[in-house]
Order: sequence, then structure tokens, then C-alpha cells
Amino acid sequence: MPDEAASLDLSGRVALVTGASAGLGRGAACALARAGAKVVAVARRAEALEALANEVEGIAPLVADLADRAALEGCAAGATAPFGAPDIVVHAAGINTREPADEISPEGWDVTLDLNLRTPFFLSQMLVPAMRARQWGRIVNFASLQSHRAFPGGLSYGASKGGIAQMTRAMAEAWSSDGINANALGPGFFRTELTAAVFNDPERAARNAAQTCIGRNGEVADMDGPLLFLCSDMSRYVTGQVLMVDGGFTAK
Repeated sequence: MPDEAASLDLSGRVALVTGASAGLGRGAACALARAGAKVVAVARRAEALEALANEVEGIAPLVADLADRAALEGCAAGATAPFGAPDIVVHAAGINTREPADEISPEGWDVTLDLNLRTPFFLSQMLVPAMRARQWGRIVNFASLQSHRAFPGGLSYGASKGGIAQMTRAMAEAWSSDGINANALGPGFFRTELTAAVFNDPERAARNAAQTCIGRNGEVADMDGPLLFLCSDMSRYVTGQVLMVDGGFTAK
């Protein structure tokens, strides 16, 4: 039997984390680096990435606008430059325009689906060959409460996150026989830039906390354990799954 404690050690692994300048993406980059991985942190904001790289050893910044379809190939190439080809890719970049259904524009729809759904697939597709050559890889997508239920003002976002759940299963079917496990994390309500509109309303934030089984909203560090599990050898027989990290919100 493998040494289970050692299985969470990511020394020697290379990870690519998108959306790494803030929120859950930043938390993911930090957690992976603390576990021993070399991390390429991708986002649009150069200053925030530089600050992260200066704060945490083992993180290299890569500035890219992943909503730009033409930027993906350059991102995939740039991701290999600091430490070699990634073994792990964590897709935390996302956008939620929070538009009512009657006001969604084609442009808003496209940017949401492109960043939240198209980018994780095509960026993963570009990184899979190197993982396949090693017969080891981990893809972690970011799902959502809206992968399972509808919220007001979330039609395009919910469509993208419902797609993430199915895409994760399809990635697992396509690539897990090559040693590449694909799973998704489904955060509940966490205080991040993306959820600022929720937490700026204390009553709404309190209602959300009350809807969990645990009785509170999430903190960024609550994602560390589930993320490291899915990125490590501990999850060697887990693929095609959406792990909800929501304090039991979806259980009620």
C-alpha cells in the first residue's frame, strides 16, 4: 500500500492555476506551492501576480487574458517555460455578469461561456499530451452551486457551470485511461471578488450561511484540503466527480 501521508506531497509536480491573482484561484496557487508543487500562476493583473510570486516561494507569474481565444496557445506555451510541462491544471478563472435573463446580451453570453467553459477545455486539451506521455495528470475544474440549481441573474453563468459538470465527466471518460484524472470542485458561498455583490449585503450573506448544514459561509482555506486531495495521488481512483465544498448547502 502507498504511504498515504506522502501521497499529499506534491514535490516534483508542476501546476498551472488560472485566475490566480485573487480569491479561490490565489488560494489554490498558495496551497499547491505549500504542498511542494512548482506553480505557474495565470491572470490578467501583472501587479497582483508579482505580489503573489514575491510572497510565496515556488510561484511563477504568467500574465494572460484567458477570455481572449487567441491567447490560449501562448498561455499553454508560457506555462511550460518556468518549470516544465504542468502535471496539474486548476481552472479557477471565471466571470459572473449577474444579468437578468431578459437583459443578457450575445456579447455577455459569449464572454461568460468562453472564459468559464471554453477556456478550461481547450487549455486542458493543449496540456494533455505532456500528461499522457508521463501517464499522470490532474485536471481540476471549478463548478458551482449553479451547476445544480438556478439563482436569479445567473442564467449564462449557470449554463457555463452546468457545462463544467458535464465536461468534467467527459474529460474523465476521454483521458483517465491515460492516467489523467479530471474532477471539479463546487464552492459554496466564499467571500471573493466574484461574490462581492453577495457579501456586500449582510442579510443576504447571513441567509446563505443559514442554508448550510454547518452554519457559516466558506473561507478560502476551506478549499485547501479538497483541492490537494484531487491534485495528489490520494485521488488515484477518483475521476469524473464534482466535489461540492459548500458546508452542506446542496444537502438541504
